[in-house]
Amino acid sequence: MVRLPASNISPWWALSRRLLFALSLLGMMVALVWFDRLGYRDSANNDGVDFIDSLYYATVTLTTTGYGDITPFTPQARLVNAFVVTPLRVMFLVVLIGTTLEVLATQGREMLRVARWRRHMQDHIVVVGYGTKGQAAVATLMNNGIEKEKILIVDPYQSAIDAAHDDGLTAVAGDGTGRGVLRRAEVAKARQVIITIDRDDAAVLATLTVRQLNSEAYVVVAVREQHNVPLVRQSGADSVITSSEAVGRLLGLSAVSPSLGEVMEDLLAYGHGLEVAERPLLPREAGKQPQRLLDQVVAVVRGDVVYRYYDPTVTLLEPGDRLVVIRPAAETPWAPRPGTAAGDQG
Repeated sequence: MVRLPASNISPWWALSRRLLFALSLLGMMVALVWFDRLGYRDSANNDGVDFIDSLYYATVTLTTTGYGDITPFTPQARLVNAFVVTPLRVMFLVVLIGTTLEVLATQGREMLRVARWRRHMQDHIVVVGYGTKGQAAVATLMNNGIEKEKILIVDPYQSAIDAAHDDGLTAVAGDGTGRGVLRRAEVAKARQVIITIDRDDAAVLATLTVRQLNSEAYVVVAVREQHNVPLVRQSGADSVITSSEAVGRLLGLSAVSPSLGEVMEDLLAYGHGLEVAERPLLPREAGKQPQRLLDQVVAVVRGDVVYRYYDPTVTLLEPGDRLVVIRPAAETPWAPRPGTAAGDQG
């Protein structure tokens, strides 16, 4: 059920190629016997061989069954058996044994890969649903330094699983609302869970199931309707994003103030313009006001609480604070801003 990304040829394609090769060897053997049929004798009927006898002799000879009822008796037929049929028989056996070993080895390697994956998979991020929202969330994670090996996709559709594999991600095929599927995704060991299921009722059920398996993970859920937000929060979500509401608000802002809509779109788009990022407080920034830092601070994270930059609680910054800042996209989002990192940490 756990499918690791791989670029190997399909085992069924490899098996089909071997089968076609074995059939071609059999056809070659039948042709050899048929064209030299006068050099063979059927001791059971004490006569020559026809096409059916040629097919029979080729089959039992290549498979090393060899009943001995049909035998070559002319020197030419015996030489053909010695120098042509015997190598064909060896090649046929190699194909059969090689196919069996390859299938067993492929299954064994896959089992070992999955077992190794399970041993090392912890503190990872599970993304339930790999549609447009799920793919955008994963792209944002990777753009912010999260390794592919730490991201796991859960989706019931084969097209989504194939898309995850194309992106180099491990995937679990199945419904993200099911306990068994989420167990295979090692949700109990996950650090974060992102739920991007299209239906809000399914998102609620997935959130409840995740919380049953893992009470510590940070759960982010996308819903379509605003009135479902309280229900999803009661189900155990730490953060709820309303997709239709957010899009509608962005459309409204763009209509009321095109410049404001452009800035908001700039903040949401990755790779150009402005970025919203979170970074640790630098040692020499402690004791300063958020407004006096080089970065444009919009919020301060102290403990598990997020304060706006103007909140009196964070008038002066303290060691251990984390800053939510707006900065140029050309700078690494999660790193201290150039001009403050090396000097201030010294």
